Amino acid sequence: MSTGSSKTSVLIVGTGFGGVGTAIELKRAGFHDFTILESADEPGGVWRENTYPGAGCDIPSPLYSFSYEPNPDWPKRFSLQPDIHEYLKRVVRRYGLEPHIRFGTRVTGAAFDEDRGLWRVETAGGETYEATVFVPAVGQLSRPVQPDIPGQDTFEGASFHSARWDHDVDLRGRKVAVIGTGASAIQFVPEVQRQAGELTVFQRTAPYIMAKRDTRYRRWQQRLFRHLPATQLLGRLRIFLLAEYATYAMTEHPFLAKVFELRTAQLRRRYLKDRALREKLTPDYPLGCKRILFTNEYLPALAQHNVAVETRRISAITPSGVLTEDGVEHEADVIVYGTGFAATDFLGELKVEGLGGRSLSDAWKGGARAYLGMTVPGFPNLFCVYGPNTNLGAGSIIYMIERQARYIRQAVEHLARPEVSYMDVVPEVEQRYDEEVQRRLGRSVWSACASWYRQENGRVSTNWPGLVTEYDRRTKTLDLGDYRTAGPR
Repeated sequence: MSTGSSKTSVLIVGTGFGGVGTAIELKRAGFHDFTILESADEPGGVWRENTYPGAGCDIPSPLYSFSYEPNPDWPKRFSLQPDIHEYLKRVVRRYGLEPHIRFGTRVTGAAFDEDRGLWRVETAGGETYEATVFVPAVGQLSRPVQPDIPGQDTFEGASFHSARWDHDVDLRGRKVAVIGTGASAIQFVPEVQRQAGELTVFQRTAPYIMAKRDTRYRRWQQRLFRHLPATQLLGRLRIFLLAEYATYAMTEHPFLAKVFELRTAQLRRRYLKDRALREKLTPDYPLGCKRILFTNEYLPALAQHNVAVETRRISAITPSGVLTEDGVEHEADVIVYGTGFAATDFLGELKVEGLGGRSLSDAWKGGARAYLGMTVPGFPNLFCVYGPNTNLGAGSIIYMIERQARYIRQAVEHLARPEVSYMDVVPEVEQRYDEEVQRRLGRSVWSACASWYRQENGRVSTNWPGLVTEYDRRTKTLDLGDYRTAGPR
């Protein structure tokens, strides 16, 4: 039994860039009948949750921002977490979204009522919300993965995942073990190295490292961006075109990626004078197969006297450290898990039921899939933001989010008609689309190795196989021929 009930036309889950971008698109189109449910007490998504030292974005801020809301006051080209979080909160205030947000409201399930053409959404607090359109915008990188290592519970020191950083733990002079070398680790490892007495980094596979061409903007540049917005727009265009070139190299002509490979090799030779260490940090898979990481500090940090890179497989966690397969125990006072996120586990623990009570988790057995990354047959009026096959190997996901928001807004406008109750994507349309996407991904570098892009069965369920300009074209206009439309009962 619910403790309360509300009704709205559109229900959005999450206040990261996806949820906020969708809400703004609706409001800019004059549609105000929407509610956003947020489990935390402020907006921000991953930029609220990830507060580890050095947290930031590896996409330059002029591109990693809404196209209609440029920020001339970015402090640097690659902004850090506090500035991105503040930007998002400022956008929420600027567009008057606060009255639409229900903070402290965690969604646990949603079921479609075919007779009424409504989604019934349940929360952990016992409330029930009803909406014509249901928009989960929970992202792909919001659920931390804790590795299943024997003995984790026996460790007597402090331990935490990087996405749940424990700022009360003092790392100064301590023996710190970092497990994982993904995108988060390459940002916090240099910060930890400067504090720790000893740092051991446990690496399973070496990442490709590219130089981050960062710069701090001066006041005159910020004034120029403010008074001549075209100057910042030109910078955005340059970054955009470079990202499209990188995507083209990874999806169509891998030989073009050799230029990037040479640059990564030059960086290793520059910063890693010890040949054995350089060999440990040389990837053994094609560039782009796993996420390319941008940093100027990671390689120099690993070359410091208080750092050891361990590539032997971890066999167990002991009360006093980490045991590797060779029987050596590496003592540690603190363990930090930089082991990433459940990127292929779309919607996480949210239970969603569509027509006939069918579970979305059942529909996604073998891998998540959705037409244009947004909608699934048998789940009418449900539109995911940053859903299956909409992640990018290069470029800004904000660009993709804006295109999805535009498409969803068109669907909302169609559903506002009195003769329409719900719209459900035709299964054959989704099937053809999915077969095309997977066929193209099979030719891309992302199918060449195991990574968080792929599931265990080999299916790439995260990434978009083409240029973002193609996605823009394919989502520009809602084609009603792709949907089965039902009228009110």
